[in-house]
Amino acid sequence: MKLCIMQPYFFPYLGYFDLLNNVDLFLVYDIVQYNKQGWINRNRVLHPNKIGWQYITIPVDKTSFHSSYRTPISDIRVSITKPWKQHILGQLTHYEKNAPHAIETINFVADCLAINETSLSRLNVHLLKKCAKLLDLDFRYLFCSELDVELDKTQNSEHRVLELCEFLRTDEYVNLPGGVNLYHPEVFRSRNIKLTFRNLPMLLYQTQNYDFESHLSIIDVLMWNEPTEIKKHLDKYRGKG
Repeated sequence: MKLCIMQPYFFPYLGYFDLLNNVDLFLVYDIVQYNKQGWINRNRVLHPNKIGWQYITIPVDKTSFHSSYRTPISDIRVSITKPWKQHILGQLTHYEKNAPHAIETINFVADCLAINETSLSRLNVHLLKKCAKLLDLDFRYLFCSELDVELDKTQNSEHRVLELCEFLRTDEYVNLPGGVNLYHPEVFRSRNIKLTFRNLPMLLYQTQNYDFESHLSIIDVLMWNEPTEIKKHLDKYRGKG
């Protein structure tokens, strides 16, 4: 079985969906500490001034943080006091005059957000499911926080990932390029697990009067590309790496 273990990102970039397209199971790594500087409750889309990008953000409920501030992602709650869904949709309206698929993409995002879910982790997985379905990707997942497994928290991240791989009887662990300095092929090989890093070649597309920005949210990719074309790009490199 091919496995990836990833934190649940908010409308992530295309390389994240390349992972989904190359594994049998996605383990939602929601037991690790929430990092407000990461991609759990924010991502990037093009800026309305046509240069650079802007953040789209889910505000989090500060009362969900533990007193130590070492709060796992699974415990983070979404703020219900701010109209953040309407704000995000408003941030996307500038695409309407320029991007060929703006209307359907904004409607898609609105449909994705039309759910009353206060768990940030579960909300992000809901969004991933919706995106995977749109892109015709098989998305099988489990929440790490729901596994009946005790991890040795005194060990480093590589050891914990190996424990999870063995618990789920994994043959191959698939990760993004950012894990190159964290995980070592020889260590995984000693446990009879193949280690693979995915580095999806960039999908280049015209953005009319905007400067093209790479590694933006899947929302931006959908603004300019048909889902079938995105899937074709993902499938072109499936199994390669």
